[in-house]
Amino acid sequence: MKLGTKGRYAVMAMADLASHAEGRPVPLADIAERQGISLSYLEQLFGRLRRNGLVTSARGPGGGYKLSRSPADTRVGDIVIAVDDQPQALHCTPEHGACCANDQEQCLTHDLWAQLGVQIQHFLNGVTLDDVLSRRVTGLGVRPANLSAEPAAA
Repeated sequence: MKLGTKGRYAVMAMADLASHAEGRPVPLADIAERQGISLSYLEQLFGRLRRNGLVTSARGPGGGYKLSRSPADTRVGDIVIAVDDQPQALHCTPEHGACCANDQEQCLTHDLWAQLGVQIQHFLNGVTLDDVLSRRVTGLGVRPANLSAEPAAA
């Protein structure tokens, strides 16, 4: 399972924006160069981020983008959702009548993968851009007390 490109690139670009803003708009061309992301792709992503209220834009010389709120108030989950990139662990397509392994019923592990997607979204909602910039993401996950750090012996 992996997060889609839109979500990953949007978070990378927003973290870059937050770290280089210094109170002024940041041109997308600068972010594209620093992050190695296509400018046209960033334009699409930032259009969605702007429509969802996460950034504001300024036109003309010295123009670019600024965060709409502080990095401490900008959740990574909001960024991912804004660019329409919800992490999915399921391969089900209920709109086409198919679920998991066949067209008739859910597979035995359906609920496991559905809950994994929920947990990923909870995790992303618990991380802010400030956490990313301050490198405070490590250790945010909590290991349940009944799980040991050692894998079970075979």
